[in-house]
Amino acid sequence: MYSARQFFGILTVNLAGVTARLGSVLTIIIGVACTVGALVAMLAMDTGARRQEMGNVRDDRVILRSTGARGIESNIPRGEAILATALPGIRRDAEGAPEAVLEAFVPSEGHRRGTGTRIFMPIIGSTTNLTDYMPELHFTAGRMFRRGLYELIASDPCVRQFQGFELGASRPLHGAQWTVVGHFERGEDQQCVVFADVETLMATFNRTTYSGVAVRLESPAQYDTLRAALKADPALHLEARREREELEEQFKGLNSLLNFVSYFIGTIMAIGATLGAMNSLYAIVDSRRRELATLRAIGFGSGVIIASVLCESILLALPGALLGSALAWLLFNGLSASPFGYSFNLQVTPSLIELGVGWSLAMGLLGGLLPALRAARVPVTTALRAT
Repeated sequence: MYSARQFFGILTVNLAGVTARLGSVLTIIIGVACTVGALVAMLAMDTGARRQEMGNVRDDRVILRSTGARGIESNIPRGEAILATALPGIRRDAEGAPEAVLEAFVPSEGHRRGTGTRIFMPIIGSTTNLTDYMPELHFTAGRMFRRGLYELIASDPCVRQFQGFELGASRPLHGAQWTVVGHFERGEDQQCVVFADVETLMATFNRTTYSGVAVRLESPAQYDTLRAALKADPALHLEARREREELEEQFKGLNSLLNFVSYFIGTIMAIGATLGAMNSLYAIVDSRRRELATLRAIGFGSGVIIASVLCESILLALPGALLGSALAWLLFNGLSASPFGYSFNLQVTPSLIELGVGWSLAMGLLGGLLPALRAARVPVTTALRAT
């Protein structure tokens, strides 16, 4: 109890003298604010990318690929694809047809509006029951492509971000002219997505195999039933993955890169801010050598002095964390970004702010440790000589 009273007494005196040491205090707060703001803003890219990736995910959708293959590496023969659509657990429409979409991916490119920068994008071949499988797809203009014709439908972000996706526009693709006949949106999806009739697309590119079969289940619980049926049928060399798992695998590299860059930059800035806080606290301790020596002379323990200086350092870091988080939210939340051609909006979430606050408290603790030890070692003779 006595030590606690000593601790709060010293801490109160320390905080009461903040205005007298305003320059050093502002150095700590501004350094922490810049670090936390940069860290939260960078991590907001990863959070925004993940929210974009998973925004339209449904637990009742499953992707079938050839065994061991991922994405465009998958090759499913026509016979296997047709057999796969008859597997148990797949939802059927009012006419009894399976809600399964045969897919094929072919390479294409677009040019950004304004800059003309060339960006790679795939054209996704699909069957015309796409809207049954993907109920979140809503047309904003035009219509669905028709079987056997050189027709494309493009998401609204294609129109905003790239040239040549206006309704009625003609786009050359592997020696043929394809016409944009429809625009659509998928929730808050910011990606440029282009669909075409899968059979026409495969014939144009001389493809004989599908890239995947996307199926919608009767319920998420039917996933195990579908997988068991796949394993039991020797004619099918396919593996099933939930839509969520498929997307996580596709974007694993991008998310890892964003995380690495965020923490790398955040760590470098944190080291600089911690050293700055340490220097400021050293200056504060040196300016109070007589006061600290007097406290030791009248019976205040070294442990109490160390704890009070560490607590002061942490408390000074806290306003910097809140300021940095607030600036990150005001300046970057909702901001559009397109690294590597992938578009999304930055998302500053409460969990990121909590992480920023925790980061700042760690900086305050580390930055205050050595100055606290120096404060506890101030010789008592310093006060005696001053007297």
